[in-house]
Amino acid sequence: MNLKHLFAATVCILSIGTAGSTQNKPTAATVLATVNGTEITVGHVIALTARLPEQYQAIADVDLFKGVLDQLINQTAIGAGADADSLEMKIMIENETRALLAGDVLKKIGNAAAGDAAIQAAFDAKYGDQPFKTEYKASHILVVSEEEAKGLIESLADGADFTELAKEKSTGPSGPGGGDLGWFSPEHMVAEFGNAVKEMSLGGVSAPIKTQFGWHVIKLFETREVPSATLEDVRGEIEEELRDAALKKAIAKYEADAEIVRNDVTIEPSVIRQTELLD
Repeated sequence: MNLKHLFAATVCILSIGTAGSTQNKPTAATVLATVNGTEITVGHVIALTARLPEQYQAIADVDLFKGVLDQLINQTAIGAGADADSLEMKIMIENETRALLAGDVLKKIGNAAAGDAAIQAAFDAKYGDQPFKTEYKASHILVVSEEEAKGLIESLADGADFTELAKEKSTGPSGPGGGDLGWFSPEHMVAEFGNAVKEMSLGGVSAPIKTQFGWHVIKLFETREVPSATLEDVRGEIEEELRDAALKKAIAKYEADAEIVRNDVTIEPSVIRQTELLD
C-alpha cells in the first residue's frame, strides 16, 4: 500500500485529541501502542514524521501525531500479512536499508554545506561586484485608442489629476488604484512600455505608447538604484549549488575510500525484468 495514500486517508478521519491520557515526559522508547506484540514507540513516530513530505509538516501537531501513530499501527497490522522470510522481501529490505543509510548521510552533508554563513559567502563571491540596475515607480492609464490617449494628455496639460483620471478612464487592472504600478524593472514589462519608461524624465508624462494591451499614458514619479540580485532572490539557487557541489564531492570521496570489487561477469541486461528470479 502506498505510504502517502495511507497517510492521506488517515488524516481525513482524524478527530481532535491526543494519543492517550498519559502526561509523563516521553523518551524515544516510550511505547504508544502494541500490535501483535510489536511495540510502536515515540521514536517511531518522530522518525516517520521527520521524513514526511513538506506539505504534511503544516498539519497541527495534535492531528499529525494521531495521524502518524494511526499510520504506524495500520502498517504494522497490514505488514503482518507479508512473507518476511521470502527472498524478494529480504532483498527489498536490504535495498531500502542501503538507500536509507546513504540518504541520511547525504542529507546531513547537504545541510551542513548550505548553512546561512556558507550561503552568504557564496552570494558575496558571486554577486559582490554586481552592477546596480535602475527601478522605476510609475503609474499609467490604459485606453483602447490613440485618440483617447491623446485626449488624456491634453486633460493632464490642462491640470487634470493623473490619479483621478486613471480611476475614471483606465481599463487596466491598476485603474482603481489610480494606475499605480509600484516599483518595477523595465525588463519585467512589455518591451514598448519598458523602453518608453527608460527614456522619461522624472515627473514627466509620456506620449501615447502602444502595446498588445492597448494605448498607455505613463507618468514617472521616482527612480532608484538597486542591486541586480538580492540574497533572497537567489538564495534557493545558491543553496542548491552548494548542496550539489558538496554531494558530488562526498560521493566521489566515499567511492574512492571504499573497497569496491566489480566482478567480471557477463550478464544480459534484460535480467533486470526477470522478477521470477526472486520467487
